[in-house]
Amino acid sequence: MSTLRLEPARVGSLTAREGEGRWYGFDLQLAIYALSLTVIGLLMAFTNSGGEPLRPNSVFVRGLIWLALAAIVFVATAAADHHWLRTFAWPIYGFSIALLLLTLVVGGGVGGVQRWVSVFGLQFQFSEVAKILLAVVLAHYLATRSRDIGSFRTLVGAGLIVAPLLALVLIQPDLGTSLVFGAIMLGSLFFAGASLRWLTVTVLGVLAMVPVAWQFILRDYQKQRLVSFLDPGADPLGSGFQLQQSQITVGSGGLFGRGLTNSLAGQNLPVGSTDFVFAHVGEQLGFLGGSVVLVLFALLIWRVLHVGWSSGDTFTLAFSGGIAGMLLFQMIVNIGMVLGAMPITGLPLPFVTYGGASLLSAALGLGILESLAMRRSRST
Repeated sequence: MSTLRLEPARVGSLTAREGEGRWYGFDLQLAIYALSLTVIGLLMAFTNSGGEPLRPNSVFVRGLIWLALAAIVFVATAAADHHWLRTFAWPIYGFSIALLLLTLVVGGGVGGVQRWVSVFGLQFQFSEVAKILLAVVLAHYLATRSRDIGSFRTLVGAGLIVAPLLALVLIQPDLGTSLVFGAIMLGSLFFAGASLRWLTVTVLGVLAMVPVAWQFILRDYQKQRLVSFLDPGADPLGSGFQLQQSQITVGSGGLFGRGLTNSLAGQNLPVGSTDFVFAHVGEQLGFLGGSVVLVLFALLIWRVLHVGWSSGDTFTLAFSGGIAGMLLFQMIVNIGMVLGAMPITGLPLPFVTYGGASLLSAALGLGILESLAMRRSRST
């Protein structure tokens, strides 16, 4: 009669997993880095609430509400079985297109743009959700072509998936978000193992299309932003003023900052809680505070990629690469804009910028990553 024998190490592993239960393999570092960035964003919202941060409709109170909703989304997504993403990838793609079409039909905004849809009285930007859903669809597509991942045909297929979403966002118009879609695609392809040669050719091809975009795609205000970036004095009362004021604000903090609620230059900076929030970080928390934000982003992106690297699974690799590409691109563009190294865009600084759609979508993306990480841990 045979008997079942378990090695001590194996018994300990099983006991640990039973103790952890559903949350075995949860990447705590990933959650801590994201939460830390969100707390910094809430601090900036607190100081930019007009002296009454606790009034019901203040930026700070609304930020707390969005954080609570984001926590629910994160936990619910992390606890869910990720296999449904693969099963319903193409319906998810259709849903993404439907959301962007709905935005063009009923959406509104400032200056004739169509980016926001009112949901229960709250303004929501569906293109933020579409970023995460695109990463899911690309991951599924690349997983089905894992044996042919380096071919030009695979690259073209990924481009055809992205193209309709990118076009619908350009119509809104929202050039910044359309470029984020491109960053998600490149990140997914690169980390899934696509040919570096074909990726380089793609990037060069996009750069070659810049004159065409200037002539036929960019709106007048977008062209003005680019001109102001090259020559801030060309629009001293508009985008040029924003660029100059953001640099004055971030530089006025020195090494240690002026302290919370002691903003001076930042009071003259438009959209200080959203597009230019990093300028307030620099003014109030100084160079050291800004450096902490950069380090937290580096650690967060590293943990995102770690989920993919440790999985051995093309779907997880591609999805983590897409999310990492999104975070890295938005961080570079937003902070570069504040420092005068990038033209003005409406791209948020993930987790730090005040905004419900951006925070909820980022929570959705990280929740999916946690689900993938935990299911991998249980299967090993």
